[in-house]
Amino acid sequence: MDVIVQIPDDIASRIADGKGSCLSQCALEALAAEQYRLGNLNKPDLRRLFGFVTSHQIDGFLKAHNVYEEYTMDDLERELEGLRRLGV
Repeated sequence: MDVIVQIPDDIASRIADGKGSCLSQCALEALAAEQYRLGNLNKPDLRRLFGFVTSHQIDGFLKAHNVYEEYTMDDLERELEGLRRLGV
């Protein structure tokens, strides 16, 4: 699907990172990062959108866009219990 967004030139030049990056790629990345944060996209979706090959690429993309997975004390306790069962 193609999406057209009208942005005034002066604002568009400020949004682009100044390194000649394509504004449409910036918009796609921002949209994908926000939709991942909201739970509407998952890691396989990001892999398809951007052609990522490794999970490190996906994690790097998320980190670059300040998207961090929620990690609770319950998550920590579950992991610690699993390690204890393994004798670690």
